[in-house]
Amino acid sequence: MAINPQTQQRHSLYALISRLLIIEVNEELIDTIKNDEFFISLFPDFTQWSKYKELSTKDLIQEYLNVDFTDISLLHLIPYESFYKRDDQMIDSGGNNKVIDFYNEYGFRAELVDARAISPDHIGIELEFMYKLIDAQLQAEKDNDKQSINDLLSIQQDFMTKHPHSWAAMYLINMKNEAATPFYHDVATLALEFILSDYEYIKNSIND
Repeated sequence: MAINPQTQQRHSLYALISRLLIIEVNEELIDTIKNDEFFISLFPDFTQWSKYKELSTKDLIQEYLNVDFTDISLLHLIPYESFYKRDDQMIDSGGNNKVIDFYNEYGFRAELVDARAISPDHIGIELEFMYKLIDAQLQAEKDNDKQSINDLLSIQQDFMTKHPHSWAAMYLINMKNEAATPFYHDVATLALEFILSDYEYIKNSIND
């Protein structure tokens, strides 16, 4: 069975967006975005930014992008589900965090040190989990396993409903408003629009 191009695109976008939200960019990632016609089209404000045109990738990252990432992900904003959903606005990094149950059920381990995260309900890690589910869906499509495809879409819907779709918009709207660079403004816009549209796509793709 041929792979659905939409599945492949979803796979690529979850990989890109989760990576952008988890940790600072490096030269390799920015150059990959610059040299990919589809990816660069997702960053319209970034490509019109004077600094994008004037500075080397290295200088752009060191002087602007890494500073902005630190502000919106580590210092001034809090990219964790529990912060937005708990009444006391505490980050829940312990065993009571419901997202951990979901990860454990499907054999996913959140690498907190690599992600510079203190809890597995970080937005970037949740989207990385979606990437892993779609990775399994791609294999099911290669195998023409229609039941597994449908099961995986159902898991994706369940996870999105209980986790990213239920809170990520609040963080991403704040991120969009607080971003000091056009790059992270574009990242927030992309992530917000994609999460909302992909949730509808999943719902419409499941066979009852």
